[in-house]
Amino acid sequence: MEAAEEEVRAGMDACERIGVRPVDVRRIDVHQHVIPPDRVRALAERAAALGWPAPSWDRQGALAMMDRRSIATGLLSYAAPLAAPGDVAGARTSARYVNEFTAEQVKDRPDRFGHFAALPLPDVGGALAEAVHALDELGADGVMVLSNAEGRYLGDPEFEPLWAELDARTAVVLVHPTAPPGAPVPGLPSPLVDFPYDTARTALHLALAGIPGRYPGLRIILPHAGGFLPYAAHRFASAARLRPDGTPQDLMAELRRFYFDTAFCAGPASLPSLLAFAAPGHVLYGSDFPMVPEEWCGGFDEALEAYPHWSDGQLHAVRRGNAELLVPRLAAHA
Repeated sequence: MEAAEEEVRAGMDACERIGVRPVDVRRIDVHQHVIPPDRVRALAERAAALGWPAPSWDRQGALAMMDRRSIATGLLSYAAPLAAPGDVAGARTSARYVNEFTAEQVKDRPDRFGHFAALPLPDVGGALAEAVHALDELGADGVMVLSNAEGRYLGDPEFEPLWAELDARTAVVLVHPTAPPGAPVPGLPSPLVDFPYDTARTALHLALAGIPGRYPGLRIILPHAGGFLPYAAHRFASAARLRPDGTPQDLMAELRRFYFDTAFCAGPASLPSLLAFAAPGHVLYGSDFPMVPEEWCGGFDEALEAYPHWSDGQLHAVRRGNAELLVPRLAAHA
């Protein structure tokens, strides 16, 4: 604990030297990433294919970033496919490697890091086994799945056993965006344009399948303010009119069960839309480091702090209070 306090003080001193006033040294970042050494090349190749800067990660660099941005604890996840499509054995092996590497980071610094374990969907058997191992043996704080698994979206009926197991454990599930099926548009980087679309697509797919309501123990986080979901939610709710057994109001209630993070999206247009749509207590702070370069994010952090319409206690809840309710052990590091 003393080491953590020293790091916080060092971060505050650094802020003062560069003329930045620290706002809340206790943020919990639910959307932070890890890149284990054996996955560096794969991540660099994937970034190049998506037209995106290659990310890099090491523990000291991550801690330094966290101190600069007033982040007390970052929940780490691995935000990329685990293997080539169809390579079931490779995905299982990579998931185990990634999760054990991440668990070691948390073991060394439980005050600064948490862990959302990667699951090798669409291999449901492998995903179930890895979820049990990560939650029971590694002490993971939740799990992470991609928005589509080799083109199959998360409301797929074959994924139902996974949701049932995670519901029984009241698990936190981070749904990280990935590229949708099909070729990207040249000149439009997929992480900027297609990832928000895929987040909204899988959220609607889950809601139409009734997963959030049928499994209320799930706490599902949609990054980047849910992609386009808050802005277009009332339009999407009209999908219920195409089915005989639902109403737009029912579908809206399903969609509002999701949680949302603020990574790379707390701008003057998106933030009011998110706060108008999200259920109370369902907005969380996120950074998306190192997938989004740190220098791209300063304005979004500042906009979050400068938003003029926070109600009493609401900003603190976004900074960390809501995350403490999802991952109670983090309250001990306040």
